[in-house]
Amino acid sequence: MKQRAHQVAFPAVFIVMVAFLCTIFFANADLAFAAGKTKSDRTTAVAYTEAQIKQLQDALAITADQTVLWNNLTQVMRENAADMDALTKDKTESAKSMNAVEHMKFHRQITEAHLNQLKKFIPAFEALYASMSDAQKQVTDTIFLTGKHAKHKKK
Repeated sequence: MKQRAHQVAFPAVFIVMVAFLCTIFFANADLAFAAGKTKSDRTTAVAYTEAQIKQLQDALAITADQTVLWNNLTQVMRENAADMDALTKDKTESAKSMNAVEHMKFHRQITEAHLNQLKKFIPAFEALYASMSDAQKQVTDTIFLTGKHAKHKKK
């Protein structure tokens, strides 16, 4: 019975691994993924972050008491965006000449940068979130869970 279970499980695991590796190796690493746009209309991380800050500020109705916490959060967001732009700028020119190993190492750098950015972002975000009213928390939860920055009614 055990042997039969392994015979069924092995092909399933193999298929999942092949799909994962295909996704990685055939991914387009020309850095358009960073902004979600084509090369011709790519937005910098700094410009994208500034747009996000504006949308969040409008949606969250930050109070005067929350201004310091909000400014701390936006400073972290801006620093993270500048770091990402610096990382991707140097690699954009050489991306087409990279081999598969270099692509994987570059993707590792991007992933590590995102992790480090989250380590800086979460404490600042947590402090602001703790200061929010229930209505602000509800709007924030909706934005961060759905990714939608729709206009919200201010109460």
